[in-house]
Amino acid sequence: MSDLLRAPAEIKYAEELEWLESVDDGPKPFSWRLSPKMVRLFILGSERSDGLDREISQKWYGDRSFVERSIVTLASDRGLLLIGDPGTGKSWLAELLSAAICRNSTLVVQGTAGTTEDHIKYSWNVSMVIAKGQSRESMIPSPIMTAMESGAIGRFEELTRSTSDVQDALISILSEKYISVPELDSEGIVFAKPGFSVIATANSRDRGVNDLSSALKRRFNFVRIPVVTNKKSEVEIVRFRTEELLRRHRIELEVPPTLLDVLLQSFADLRASAAAAGSDDEKLESALSTAEQIGVLEDAVLHSNFFGERALTARTLASSLVGSLARREPEDLAILNKYLHGVVEPRSKEEGGSWPEFLEGGRDAIATLS
Repeated sequence: MSDLLRAPAEIKYAEELEWLESVDDGPKPFSWRLSPKMVRLFILGSERSDGLDREISQKWYGDRSFVERSIVTLASDRGLLLIGDPGTGKSWLAELLSAAICRNSTLVVQGTAGTTEDHIKYSWNVSMVIAKGQSRESMIPSPIMTAMESGAIGRFEELTRSTSDVQDALISILSEKYISVPELDSEGIVFAKPGFSVIATANSRDRGVNDLSSALKRRFNFVRIPVVTNKKSEVEIVRFRTEELLRRHRIELEVPPTLLDVLLQSFADLRASAAAAGSDDEKLESALSTAEQIGVLEDAVLHSNFFGERALTARTLASSLVGSLARREPEDLAILNKYLHGVVEPRSKEEGGSWPEFLEGGRDAIATLS
């Protein structure tokens, strides 16, 4: 695992998954590697009441009901659609579910405007077709077809970004549970094995790009993942991801709790400002999600480690926040400048602490980008 830039969940948590499987005596749907209760426990972490001989770490932070509904859906014959704002952990939850259920989270199709029907069905190895003709050996199965044949979970990222003909092709897969291959006579149909399902994700901000048809919506159970606004949950998520970052880069750098509070409060302030804005021009382009908080902190930590004094400062944190959130110029810079003058400046005078240095760092960063 150490030589992988980013190990998938089934490799990263292989030891935990093996142990859970060894002690799991619960009923398992289809060919699942873990029972539904153990899948939930793997994702949300163990508690004393679970009576396990070891602790299982929490990997996804959110409402328990979202995870339970997702697991129940995958145990049925319906697909699962995780929908929410960017950075709410949809893809991470999909990966964890796939890793726990079938020990393979890599059967993924990325939805884009360029995604074609071949990406969810099959294509051909042209050189083999020329040499030997069309056969099963010369066919290149899509990740979805591979999932069907192995009774595994196929994932479809950003479903609403794919065109209507691709979405229509997915309808037949979800309803009929087979893919027809008319080019092959004797092996012209590939059937799904028990355990096959599809987890799709959709960005709620993409509404109107390629809306899902009513027929496709009926094939999915929807689970809406909200933006995390609970401070305690956000602290846990940011700490979890930051500790992973420090371990991966082998960085020994402490993130002071006071600076974590400054980061969380800044995002809370900016979200409140966005909610009160009268138009999109008065809002930052950023979704201000927990994932973007982690990105800001990651940028600040790496900058402090490589170019600073190996200590995270409020100035560096402010610079990273401005650099990460100012995506439109001059609109986003104007919004951030208004926030610094209208909110951070009075707070720095009243509360002191890290806020004066944060204010100064933010002003310098805006001046540099302006």
